[in-house]
Amino acid sequence: MSVTVRIPTILRAYTGGKAEVSAEGATLGDVIADLEKSHTGISARVLDDQGKLRRFVNVYVNDDDVRFEQGLETVTPDGAGVSIIPAVAGG
Repeated sequence: MSVTVRIPTILRAYTGGKAEVSAEGATLGDVIADLEKSHTGISARVLDDQGKLRRFVNVYVNDDDVRFEQGLETVTPDGAGVSIIPAVAGG
């Protein structure tokens, strides 16, 4: 399944400055693994040492927050949009 991944500014150093890249995968975990093949180092910014989504990184498949779906097992249908959004704190 081919998806479009929206890359936040802070991670664009891994994608050559691109705001959107294509990736393949039936699940979010597959998509992140495919991103790592083409954009080495990006998965370490999205996943923790145990291979789980980092606490302060939000990921959406289309408009669904994967934390309330199946996490890395969330299905990524062909043509889906995946958004990686670092959490922002402050007040």
